[in-house]
Amino acid sequence: MQDDISGWTEWNTHFDGIEEISSPSELHGLLTGIVCVTQAPTSDEWSQILNTLNVPALQPEALESLTDEAEDVSHALSDDELDYLPLLPDDTHLLADRVQALADWCAGVVLGFGLASGHIRAEEQELIEHLQDVAAVEFEDSDNDEEGEESYQELYEFIRLIPVSLSIGRKKIAVAESSLLQNFHAKSKNQGDIGDAQNVVEMFTPHRPS
Repeated sequence: MQDDISGWTEWNTHFDGIEEISSPSELHGLLTGIVCVTQAPTSDEWSQILNTLNVPALQPEALESLTDEAEDVSHALSDDELDYLPLLPDDTHLLADRVQALADWCAGVVLGFGLASGHIRAEEQELIEHLQDVAAVEFEDSDNDEEGEESYQELYEFIRLIPVSLSIGRKKIAVAESSLLQNFHAKSKNQGDIGDAQNVVEMFTPHRPS
């Protein structure tokens, strides 16, 4: 299956069922949004980032997978080949599930980008809005046909390289210099008050259908 080749099977096995994250697709988007701004986080830095988001500690093999994927994504975003691919379920899955995964991925990119930076260059505002729009997409039963499949593929191709655009021309900063670990340290000092982190989350969280 393509899921095995792309790495989705392993990724889904590691991260499915984490209540604090909508889906493994959202986690991959979060990772992508972060490395648009920063250097690839180390495993220790990932532990701190996820702690900020109240995600329970990961198993060592899951943490290793997250760290390795961040390095791969960071490389892909800086590659002139434009071969970056979101990590999503393949076409053996129901179209409704793939649409939801794509929406989750977009929400993750926006959140990760915001948590890492909070700064949008003038030309990036529209790109962020495109991601937010897709994050709010709702699948209708009437979409489950050949036309719906074509629309999904067009949407996928439209948004998959947005992270490349967000990354290009941006000097990647060390994770320690970003707002990511500032939020972690603020939380460590006072578990009951992580206002800065929450404000960024609210600012960059797309409006999702209820």
